[in-house]
Amino acid sequence: MNYQETLDWMFNKLPVYQSIGANAYKPGLDNTIALLGYLGNPHHNFKSIHVAGTNGKGSTSHMLASIFQEAGYKTGLYTSPHLRDFRERIRINGEMISEEHVVEFIEKNKAEFEKMELSFFEMTVGMAFDYFSNEKVDIAIIEVGMGGRLDSTNIITPELSVITNIGLDHVQFLGNTLEKIAGEKAGIIKEGIPVVIGETQAETHQVFENKANECHSPIYFADQIFDCDKIHIESQTLQEYDIWKNNELYLEACEIPLMGNYQKKNLATVICVADLLRGKFNLSDDDIRSGIANVIRNTHLMGRWQILGQDPLTIADTGHNVDGIREVVCQLAEMTYNKLHFVIGMVNDKDIDHVLQLLPHSCEYYFCKADIPRGLDAKILAEKAFDLGLRGKVYNSVRDAYLSALNDASFDDIVFVGGSNFIVAEVV
Repeated sequence: MNYQETLDWMFNKLPVYQSIGANAYKPGLDNTIALLGYLGNPHHNFKSIHVAGTNGKGSTSHMLASIFQEAGYKTGLYTSPHLRDFRERIRINGEMISEEHVVEFIEKNKAEFEKMELSFFEMTVGMAFDYFSNEKVDIAIIEVGMGGRLDSTNIITPELSVITNIGLDHVQFLGNTLEKIAGEKAGIIKEGIPVVIGETQAETHQVFENKANECHSPIYFADQIFDCDKIHIESQTLQEYDIWKNNELYLEACEIPLMGNYQKKNLATVICVADLLRGKFNLSDDDIRSGIANVIRNTHLMGRWQILGQDPLTIADTGHNVDGIREVVCQLAEMTYNKLHFVIGMVNDKDIDHVLQLLPHSCEYYFCKADIPRGLDAKILAEKAFDLGLRGKVYNSVRDAYLSALNDASFDDIVFVGGSNFIVAEVV
């Protein structure tokens, strides 16, 4: 098979949560344990950091990978989902796994994978760990797919575990309260391994404390140790923060090229992790500072308050659950513009009504459906929006909606694209 035929086999033969949702979800680690055993347990051959959380785990993972890269380590990065190219999920020092590696891995193991009845995600985890092992990475940053306790990535014993925050997402799998979801994500806490919690939340604080005590794991709440004070500069591509540790200046004027005020939380989490691992990995102030400043260049992160164009200012963001959309709306409210044009689509298993209730009324909506089976029909989305007083038009595709928004917008307007990873994937 060539690369495209290999991708077709992967997406068609294996259940893909990204496309079909619940029917592709396989809770439990038995399949992953069997798969990694078959591959020779490659995850035993490299050090790792494990990152879970409802929102922010992607940005956090990329910043951590960039810091280790700047420090001279051969750094693996495993994330999901991808936006444009499957190979975005598996990188070493920012470079995607090659098409040849993907083809060879599948060709060599296809028959066994079919016998195992793997999910797409399980197979992808196996591919990533096998690749990191063969390429002899010094460390890999591993992002959880969903939850934590039963996630396929939860086979590793990391140097440190990270849980960014807890929100109501994937409730059909993880539970319908913050406490239940926290319990699932706390499942990545391992015996004696330190854990960093990015955001202190009243409903989840004790859940994490209890799990950490049970595992004899040191626990650190990043936002109780580090403060990030924003320095006000005129820039659409850069933020600066003074970082304080226990009320003492830690890093001055730290540049971060990821826009959006919500990155302040991720920044504190990343700094806390780097600070804890400083001695073990000989990380300097310059490594931390330059790793954060160069995160886009080093890791090619996309879709986080990404500026797609000017005149009109055009922004895409992958925030897709209630907490993510709330951050997006707050960020837009701080901006100055004449009119907002909002290109929006969602998947059918999200909390659609509560997301729509957060959206501003004083803008024009362009309702569309991503080209995946999970995509919510644009007409249904529009009807729900109309019931809440939101107004706009329905479009046949994301591209039609996007181009119409750009065409309608004046130079002093803003075009925003979001609501789903899959909507953003079609425009970035």
